[in-house]
Amino acid sequence: MILFLDYDGVLHPDAAYLVNGRPELHADGELFMWAPVLEGILRPYPDVRIVLSTSWVRVLGFSRARDYLSPELRARVIGATWHSAMRRHSEASHRVDESWFNALSRYEQIARYIVRGGPRAANWIAVDDDADGWDERLRNRLVKTDEELGLSSLDAQEELRIVLRELAGE
Repeated sequence: MILFLDYDGVLHPDAAYLVNGRPELHADGELFMWAPVLEGILRPYPDVRIVLSTSWVRVLGFSRARDYLSPELRARVIGATWHSAMRRHSEASHRVDESWFNALSRYEQIARYIVRGGPRAANWIAVDDDADGWDERLRNRLVKTDEELGLSSLDAQEELRIVLRELAGE
């Protein structure tokens, strides 16, 4: 099973900004303060793998974005919806153009990954604070968090547990 994971609004409030090349949280608390909650929820499901569906990958690069996670979560990461090969270079301006990817909704970014992944990506769930553009037929695959509460919300935690149990066939 794959869990598509956003960072901002899930593992900490959606108030992270890049300052001098480093992410900083401009809200109470600290970056990744709710990561232990996710670790605990995932512990009964050792086969769950994480695909990063966060803008952190595009901004910081895959390895650097992944390495902000705890060792327990990092060990589950198998990829990201964004990878550097997706950069398109404009011949006219000689600049990198990522606007096409930025224009996709988070759901469309995830859907592209699922198509590329084939059958191995058929069993999936997403945890994100962004539900814009989400296919209503697959809304049950999204645990939508509040951008300020993330996984500190008991309702979001319970919804994630329920969806994991369902997808695991329990």
